Amino acid sequence: MSDSSTTNVVAKPQPQISPGTEPFWEHAKQEELFLPFCEACQKPFYYPRRWCPGCFSQNLSWRKMTGKGRVYSFSVIHQSPLPSYQQEVPYVLAIIELDEGPRMMTNVLDCDVNTVHVEMVVEVTFQVRGDIKIPQFRPCN
Repeated sequence: MSDSSTTNVVAKPQPQISPGTEPFWEHAKQEELFLPFCEACQKPFYYPRRWCPGCFSQNLSWRKMTGKGRVYSFSVIHQSPLPSYQQEVPYVLAIIELDEGPRMMTNVLDCDVNTVHVEMVVEVTFQVRGDIKIPQFRPCN
């Protein structure tokens, strides 16, 4: 018999970590934003994969990003389709353009959703989910 006073908490989705994404998540645990870097194109890219999306080279390394960027586009979510996010509405889902160029889909945290705007300067922050940390962004002060 279940206790009716117990709240059912639905866990947020966890990433599927593969050999190609493992360095990204290992650095995130240390609260560092590292992205794959194409040695042929001399450009970082996101999302992590085993080849460059620009030239298809597999000559890749990992580089630390500054963690700074700007809101490229965003939406305020008022009804979450995922039960694990329903307690957090409204929240901001955004595409952040990093200072180094790549764009990341993520959330903007630690601010009033009505203050978020295109070109807003943001910085990376890390949200703990179990034994991993998820890169998210917040306004720069």
